[in-house]
Amino acid sequence: MKAKLFSYALLAVSVSACAQSPVLEHSVVPAPEPEGQGLTAHVLYQFLLGEIASQRGELQLSAEAYADLATRTRDARVARRATEVALYARQTQLALKNARLWRELEPGSPKAMQTLASLLVGSGRLGEAKPHLHAWIKTGKGGEVFMQLHGLLAKQKDRQAVLDLVTDLAASYPGMPEARFAVGQAAWQAGQGKKALAALNEALRLKPDWESTALFKAQVLQRVDGDAALESFLKDYLAAHPAAREVRLAYARQLARVGKFTESRAQFEFMTRENPDNPEAHFAVGLVALQTNDLDSAKASFLKALDLGHPDEGQVRFYLGQLAEARNLPEEALTWYQSVSKGRQQFDAQLRAAVVMNKLGRLAEARAWLAALAPSSDSERIQLAQTEAQLLREAKNFDGVFGVLSTALEKMPDAPELLYDRAMAAEKINRLDVLEKDLRRLIQLKPDHAHAYNALGYTLADRTTRIKEAIELLEQALKLEPEDPFILDSMGWAMFKARRYAEAVDYLRRAFGVRPDPEIAAHFGEALWMKGDKEEARRVWRNGLQLHPDNESLREVASRLMP
Repeated sequence: MKAKLFSYALLAVSVSACAQSPVLEHSVVPAPEPEGQGLTAHVLYQFLLGEIASQRGELQLSAEAYADLATRTRDARVARRATEVALYARQTQLALKNARLWRELEPGSPKAMQTLASLLVGSGRLGEAKPHLHAWIKTGKGGEVFMQLHGLLAKQKDRQAVLDLVTDLAASYPGMPEARFAVGQAAWQAGQGKKALAALNEALRLKPDWESTALFKAQVLQRVDGDAALESFLKDYLAAHPAAREVRLAYARQLARVGKFTESRAQFEFMTRENPDNPEAHFAVGLVALQTNDLDSAKASFLKALDLGHPDEGQVRFYLGQLAEARNLPEEALTWYQSVSKGRQQFDAQLRAAVVMNKLGRLAEARAWLAALAPSSDSERIQLAQTEAQLLREAKNFDGVFGVLSTALEKMPDAPELLYDRAMAAEKINRLDVLEKDLRRLIQLKPDHAHAYNALGYTLADRTTRIKEAIELLEQALKLEPEDPFILDSMGWAMFKARRYAEAVDYLRRAFGVRPDPEIAAHFGEALWMKGDKEEARRVWRNGLQLHPDNESLREVASRLMP
């Protein structure tokens, strides 16, 4: 009678503990009176100690108490509970000891096999884990186990050892597609793309309509054999499995990524016909139509996506605003931008609204609109300052540009974007001291910022007598971006200022060949003129003025030197 009372008391305590404890998620199974081990006062004490300690958050004490209890009772349920508590307490070695006992006491338990194998894998003991993984697979849910292996083994640094383990586990299941898939995953992680493809091909042979495998193969195929092989595979797969929606989506996106917009659009339109109430498919058709400059179709598709309740309504409205801008309908664009009240594009839409207001000649309103915005991060604060500066730049209020950027830099003194922009504004108001200070700070913060070297080098060459220093800065810029036409132009102009006209022509010819920009044409022609190639200089200027008749640099140099 006394033992039974103890059992009832134990049951009551354990249920109460589970109801109150916020730490442990699993239900506590009350310790029974195991064979060969009566319910002694010490056993009851250890159980109560473990539960009360867990309630109080003393997880290490709870784990130790349960480990002792498991050893004394040799009951599988207690061993399981001891393992769980040790895991919560982050006592890995104790959890491993308890899991071994649990596995011994309940040899047919898939959960015990999984837990012990996971702990051994987590300790990097793949060899010891293998027999338990084998046993787990044999419990009848081998496919599920193979699909869990990737997550279980993901943190292992020895990728080849993982591949060897998975290959060995899969060898006994040649007809199981999940086993082939697991080998493919392990091979891909080990950097063996060809082996991964072979395994995935076998998985698809065993289960041809398995879209997840087809998508994974597509990912591997692109890296191993390139875009053409990827497109061929996706096209052939869709011919055999036209209902494979995710594969069709991947195919449509791939076609768009490589610029095959007509083919991409056809795939998205197929999806809208098959599923006419899918707003995301209509939105995708709109994006591709936008890329091909089919603005009417793009608008119709975006409006359809909106009508069908696209999950990111703000994004659709933002693109409708961009469409209206492209069609030179600023009032309509402004309406769309101002209607974006939520979503990822909300802040961008608010900035675009200010830009459109400025295009409509409402600069003061645009600035007031920007002032009312509430940026939520430094990134948004930088965008806000840059947008206001751009509005003032377009109004040729360079003092205002300088002031806006200076105010922003007071709060974010090391923002690279703001340092560069203020340096450019400083040049416009002849504050070369600020320009040099900002660009040198930017170079200190980002030593690989090629355009900071370029801007400083060009300014020193064009506006000062520090030509040698300018050339050194531009040499560094060219090391970072050797084919950038604007840096080549700057170096050519520095050589011109150094009266090294032949070298100047070489740099400027390269720059002009990459980008026939009117500013580069002005420099190129002047270097040719000073080198003595006056006929070619005239040809460069004449051609440039035909294409850019209002460019001030071209007009100035042509009127000054060309009779």
